[in-house]
Amino acid sequence: MRKAAAKQTSSPGCIPIPTPPGHSLQPQQTPLGTSRQASTRPVRRGEAGNQGMSAGDMFDAVCSGKSAMVALVDEWLDSYKQSREAGLLELINFIVQCCGCKGVVTRDMFDNMQNAEIISSLTNEFREGSENYPLCTPGPQWKRFKAGLCEFVRVLVRSCQNSLLYDEYLFSSLMALLTGMSDSQVRAFRHTSTLLAMKLMTGVMEVAVILSTQLQISQRRYDLENRKNAQDRASARLEVLQATISELQENREELSSLMNATFRGVFVHRYRDHLPEVRAVCIAELGKWLSEDPEDFLNDGNLKYLGWTLNDKQSPVRLQCVLALQSLYQEKDFIGRLELFTSRFKERMLSMVLDKDPDVAVEMVHLLLLIHQKTEGGLQDEECGRIYPLVFASHRGLASAAGSFLYNNIKKVIASDYQESWTTVGPNVAFFNILVSFYIQSEFQQHGVYLVDSLWDVAGSELRDWETMTTLLLQDDEEGALIELMMCAIKRAAEGFPPVGRTQGKKILNMKDKKIQAQDRRRITTHFINLIPQLLAKYSVDEEKVCLLLEAPFHFDLEMYSSSKPLEKHLDLLVSQVCGIVKKHSEARVLEACARLVPALCSDCYTFSTRTHLAFSQLLDGLTECFNTYLDDLLQGTADEEDMYRAALALKRVATFNRAMDLKRWKLFNPCLDVLQSNVVRDLDNEVELLQLKKEVRLFYSVCQTCLSLDQAEIRDQAFELLCDVVLLYSPGSVRSQTLAQPPPDSLRSEMASFVMDYIFTGCEDDHFTGVNEEMTIATFQRKHNQLAGYCKLVIYGALDLSAATDVFKHYSKYHKEFGDIIKETLSKSRLINPVQSAKTVCLSLQQLFSEMISEKPDEQELGEIRGLAKRLAMSFGTNLHRVRKSLVALHMDGMRFAFRDPKEGELQHLNLAFLEILSDFTFKVLHQDRAQLSAFLKAECPSAALSWPSVRMYQRSLEGSSSKPRQEEGGGEKESSTLSPPINPTAKRRKTTAQDSVSSAQRISWMDSSSIHGSLLSPALTSTVLLEQTKPQASTHPRDTDFNESSGLLEPDSEDEFHEGLSLIEENNVEAEEHKIENVQSISDEEFSP
Repeated sequence: MRKAAAKQTSSPGCIPIPTPPGHSLQPQQTPLGTSRQASTRPVRRGEAGNQGMSAGDMFDAVCSGKSAMVALVDEWLDSYKQSREAGLLELINFIVQCCGCKGVVTRDMFDNMQNAEIISSLTNEFREGSENYPLCTPGPQWKRFKAGLCEFVRVLVRSCQNSLLYDEYLFSSLMALLTGMSDSQVRAFRHTSTLLAMKLMTGVMEVAVILSTQLQISQRRYDLENRKNAQDRASARLEVLQATISELQENREELSSLMNATFRGVFVHRYRDHLPEVRAVCIAELGKWLSEDPEDFLNDGNLKYLGWTLNDKQSPVRLQCVLALQSLYQEKDFIGRLELFTSRFKERMLSMVLDKDPDVAVEMVHLLLLIHQKTEGGLQDEECGRIYPLVFASHRGLASAAGSFLYNNIKKVIASDYQESWTTVGPNVAFFNILVSFYIQSEFQQHGVYLVDSLWDVAGSELRDWETMTTLLLQDDEEGALIELMMCAIKRAAEGFPPVGRTQGKKILNMKDKKIQAQDRRRITTHFINLIPQLLAKYSVDEEKVCLLLEAPFHFDLEMYSSSKPLEKHLDLLVSQVCGIVKKHSEARVLEACARLVPALCSDCYTFSTRTHLAFSQLLDGLTECFNTYLDDLLQGTADEEDMYRAALALKRVATFNRAMDLKRWKLFNPCLDVLQSNVVRDLDNEVELLQLKKEVRLFYSVCQTCLSLDQAEIRDQAFELLCDVVLLYSPGSVRSQTLAQPPPDSLRSEMASFVMDYIFTGCEDDHFTGVNEEMTIATFQRKHNQLAGYCKLVIYGALDLSAATDVFKHYSKYHKEFGDIIKETLSKSRLINPVQSAKTVCLSLQQLFSEMISEKPDEQELGEIRGLAKRLAMSFGTNLHRVRKSLVALHMDGMRFAFRDPKEGELQHLNLAFLEILSDFTFKVLHQDRAQLSAFLKAECPSAALSWPSVRMYQRSLEGSSSKPRQEEGGGEKESSTLSPPINPTAKRRKTTAQDSVSSAQRISWMDSSSIHGSLLSPALTSTVLLEQTKPQASTHPRDTDFNESSGLLEPDSEDEFHEGLSLIEENNVEAEEHKIENVQSISDEEFSP
């Protein structure tokens, strides 16, 4: 008999259920027999003497999840009743199989071996290195297996609750085996046995609760009968009730002993198991015991396990702990027993609202809401203040939970402080007053859309109360916060989905949500269609409020304006208010808000578009007339400050509508150019139209070139951006007729290059997006990013020589973090247009850096920074070495010519030999068949006296090497170069270049002279207007490189044919899509500014 196996040795600690007298807690061991290894041969029914269910049948039934558990358990119970030893053996083998073990417990092992020996034998048979077992195997089938296994245990206990549960054999023996397996070092044994033991104890606990209820009922009946008079008392009934009470007490004590042994033998050890799955199972079942059997389990001794587990390192365990506490705090009767726990662990629970796992944080907020509602003291204001900011969290679940917490507190305040005023103002007025006050006092203003979304699920009816909000706005001068919250609610209702950052994946509404969205949109339009003009009229002088109110029509069903004539009057009022706001305000923010509304109201899809377009045209007529009134005085220089202010303000208002309407009919270009020109150049000669246009362009160049030297940063930056646009528009590759082409003069090219050096590639490495000036720093970086993109487009589209890119390429390494994307794409584009000239430009940029280094430090040559740039530029040539063969050969030849060039008058011999060390960083890209010819070219160019110099020997060894990978720097190479190089005289250096000394005509690559970019090239986006309108990024396609003719030798092609071939490649592969990478900013459509 294995009767006493469940009575385990108890460890010191809290005893949840007292053990009845006469029951020993020391285990009784079965006699030792011959030790045998666990056999892998399945047990046959005939061998076990059992004609019922086998372990394999039970496992397959549970695993399939399709069998009725009651029928499965009943069938096994029938076999158990025929032979309990054989039936228990099959159940044990079923558990072993559920662990994923291939071993089988034989009848001899069952009769002659202790549980520890059986587990040891099964452990030896367990597959070594096996990590997967049924409970942890992924897939829907194994998820059903876990649910089926738990259901099997529950049904087994329920089926045995009236008989076998108290036979002191089945469950005692089963629990003894599970206790031993839960202490195994094998993860599968420990996990599976713990799950079964916890579920088994839960089932026993449920039966114990039923027994306790029956015992109380029987005891009350006995007491009632016993209190009767002797003549009325039924002795037979008393005897029956006494026997029933004795039997129930005995059964209850048996179950208490079984649960006590399980709690001490399994839970106390496994709730701190190193496997989070095991810990989570223990805590989840503990929560059920505490909530369903509070008389035996709900005490501080058991609550401490939940408190300790709040600090578990694994989020699934913490989540189960929080869920268990929620079930406790939901019961008002338990609050008194939870007082000590609440005071002890409240601080930890408050800190968990910022848990790194959002699911844990969400459930903790729900738990704190229960504590706040159920407990007498609740949470203090400071403690609530730690939860309120979560309404602005990016995780929508957490924000909604915090919104529910905030909403309940608002309702609580309304119920206590505003109850008397409900009859006069209504409960929603108090709600909005409190909400607005909360929003103003929060640290996250200008994020009202997130606050509204957080409250949307619980306070949707209040936030849709447009009548109350508009009544408050029309009656009193309300805070702008109420208008902002109202507009956020309108947007949330009209769009139907959460704001940006609160959704994952695509925003798709189902049919139900679409129906609700359409209803909300109609209600919004019906209510606000006549109130928006009134609100705009009342708050027309307030910049912030007007900008918010102008967003409302975007969420209207504008078709309703044309549904009836009375509604058309409201449209006229709206347009009139918008025009009046334009005339009143000069702030760019307000004017842009009005301009954004114009395209929506003037859309051709509406029948009323003609009348709205007429109204806005009349507005522009008045503004243009106002500007023309002061034009003559401005041109003659007789306008005073007030006249200049009025003219500039009128022109500013007109310019705001540039994106909304076509302004050509007002012919403002010539007057504006005259005003701009009047301050710089006067007395222009009138010539034919073409010559006049070209002259105007040259004058514009001159004006902007003058502005590039001004101290005012805003004017200087705007002039550079405009120059990038105009130079690109009138470049040979953009105009339809070459007679219209107006390339910039050399002096302007020099000024633009100086601007790039002086104002773009300066200060970026010191900019950090932190601190108070974060927004200013980001704006500065975006402006520089935009300006550099415009300059690089001039190079790519042929408006500037390719040599102009040297000022950009030389900063590739130093400013890689800030502008690496633009420079890399410029390299790629230039290589597609003309690979050889692009490589020569790369070499030229390195030569310029080398010359600057010599000028600054004549006595010591620090090549580390330049070589770092060279290595980065070398990697830009890619991995297809056959395609870049000509380019690399040309680069090396130019580099060697520079290294061995004849010295100028007054210079020392071999001044540039150290440049060969820089050139060696490109050698690993050269094919082997070209290295021999480059070596011959080196010997032909190099003077015999210089062959022994370290730099020459280093470069020669790099050509003779066989490795195709980047060569490691030779130790001491730079040091030898710096120590053995001849002394050189220092020369002065000027950072800002001029037209004469920037790049000599001999060195300059005649990129534009040899060819031009045809008009068939798609026009790029302009620079000065690149941030005015956002468009969707286009898909990028990678152009293919030209194939390299391996038999072409070492010629350096500079012909126009090769250049045009490179241009045709770009035309074939959608230049516009590739150019998007260079801009890296969103640009306006090309059609609008197509030349």
